[in-house]
Amino acid sequence: MALARVYSGAVFGVDAYAVEIEVNAGRGDPQTVIVGLPDTAVKESKDRVHTALVNSGFKPHRGRTTVNLAPAHIKKEGPHFDLPIAVGMIAAQDDKATQTLREYAMVGELALSGKVRRVRGVLPIAMEARRMGRRGILVPAENAEEAAVVEGLNVFAVTNLREAADFLGGTHSLAPYTVDMSALYNAGARHEDDFADVKGQELAKRAIEVAVAGGHNILMIGPPGTGKTMLAKRIPSILPDMSLEEALETTKIHSIAGALKPHDALIVKRPFRSPHHTISDAGLLGGGTHPIPGEASLAHGGVLFLDELPEFHRNVLEVLRQPLEEGSVTISRAAGSVTFPCQFMLVAAMNPCPCGYYGDPKKDCRCSPNRIQNYRNKISGPLLDRIDLHIEVPSIRYQELASLKPGEPSEAMRERIVRARARQAERFKGRRAVHANADMAARDLQKYCRTAADAQALLKMAIGELNFSARAYDRVLKVARTIADMEEADTIGPAHVSEAIQYRSLDRNMWL
Repeated sequence: MALARVYSGAVFGVDAYAVEIEVNAGRGDPQTVIVGLPDTAVKESKDRVHTALVNSGFKPHRGRTTVNLAPAHIKKEGPHFDLPIAVGMIAAQDDKATQTLREYAMVGELALSGKVRRVRGVLPIAMEARRMGRRGILVPAENAEEAAVVEGLNVFAVTNLREAADFLGGTHSLAPYTVDMSALYNAGARHEDDFADVKGQELAKRAIEVAVAGGHNILMIGPPGTGKTMLAKRIPSILPDMSLEEALETTKIHSIAGALKPHDALIVKRPFRSPHHTISDAGLLGGGTHPIPGEASLAHGGVLFLDELPEFHRNVLEVLRQPLEEGSVTISRAAGSVTFPCQFMLVAAMNPCPCGYYGDPKKDCRCSPNRIQNYRNKISGPLLDRIDLHIEVPSIRYQELASLKPGEPSEAMRERIVRARARQAERFKGRRAVHANADMAARDLQKYCRTAADAQALLKMAIGELNFSARAYDRVLKVARTIADMEEADTIGPAHVSEAIQYRSLDRNMWL
């Protein structure tokens, strides 16, 4: 009778925790028992592991094999325990291998042939293995790039069970897998879409530049075919580069959700997520028996684009209100609560009415007043208040379409945005929760939004005549602060406030 210990990890929320796998090869009827709150996928691993052992040339233990997954009070889920369980079964029959096992963590799903298949959540598990002081980690070959971005941890890519066992037994050598971080960032710096391709829509492009400079949410309203989607898809090309910390956090979320492609190492381009309007609230915010991130969290650090905004279910749009305010979403289940970060820039687009041509000077609207009102009522006032800029995207004139002159390129817009973001970074230095003007709390407005006397008069008029809510007033100040930052002005002037009010007045004209 022998006992072996193998080390792995599991994911809870966006972080991982260490899992110790004890395998005891004892006497009794030939059977394998897995304890430690395994779910169905883990329970089924005994059959996959047994067949993989046989097909890899190993002889399974002929007595009772007990596998314990510790800590036993947390439910274990997923097939990534296959590899460590199989290695533990081999080691339980060979005392010589047990010393080496203490130095490594391992994850991987086994095919019946013994091949090691990719799994999700490898990046946070690798980070936890480094924290626990492991010398290295064995991962599926398709996950090697993802794990290799963790500095200070040797990553060994294994393709099958035999290779993993021989490496741990000292009869086969593997070189640690490495990635070139500078090459990853250089590859991520290229964008196929460019604002130079957009004809006309100068006011819309200006509003988008202001929104990106301050991290503000934006809503575009206009008839079909005016370029709303085209504008939205080019926003990532003017976003500032991601820091390593941001890239790791975003990659962790995609890894946990299983959204990373094979051999992807690190997400260095800011995400652009565009879910269909039939998405459920669980699909948008995350959920499931074992909660996984939704589209809002997958857009963390980037853009969440909701096209045809009124076509989304009302309850789906309303659940966005808390994430827009707090930058995170908490999902509660009987087993506990998990919190996923979702600090994104919301970009939404919609038509002014169901047919799309209300207020268009060239085409008549065919919608009845009641139909238009019902269409607009799908967007609640509280949700609109959380969108900082509301802009109109009108039809493009023939002269603009026929012009051969390219628009301003994304790189020129991006340079101005980077300068404005640098001012904000200096302003909020040491404030982890505040990255841009859009993240300012109410107390920050008094400290950082110094306003000239004539600008105060404009704000007073906005509250009185345009019936702005208190939240809308705060949003106007934040946008005005961003516009002032783009002009490198310390004090918010009347021109800054006037432009910010312009970006808020559209909802008052159309929705009340």
